[in-house]
Amino acid sequence: MGAAKTAAKYRFYSVRDEFPGLWPVEQGGQSIPGELYEVSYAQLRESLLPNEPSELELGVIEMEDGSGSLSMQMREEEITGNGVVDITNEGGWHKYLAAKKA
Repeated sequence: MGAAKTAAKYRFYSVRDEFPGLWPVEQGGQSIPGELYEVSYAQLRESLLPNEPSELELGVIEMEDGSGSLSMQMREEEITGNGVVDITNEGGWHKYLAAKKA
C-alpha cells in the first residue's frame, strides 16, 4: 500500500542483518519508516506467519497518524540475542542495508 511510519514509540533492530524487528519502548523511541501491506487473513495464517523467524511475533503497533496496524515485532527475550543490533538511528531497514554495502 506504500510507505508508512510508526509512531515515535519504537526502537528498531537488525537480526544478523537478515531481517528487521520493532520493539515498543516507553522512552527513547523514534518513528520508524517502513512499508504498509494489505494482507488477507488466509495469507497471514498460511504464508506469512509460518515462515517468520522465531525472533519475531505478531503484534499491533501504532502508526504515525495514530491508527493501528498488525506488524511483526521482536520477542522481548530476543532483544539481547546474538547478532541483534539497534539500528534505530539508521533511517530504516533499506538505508541500513545500503550503508552496510557502501
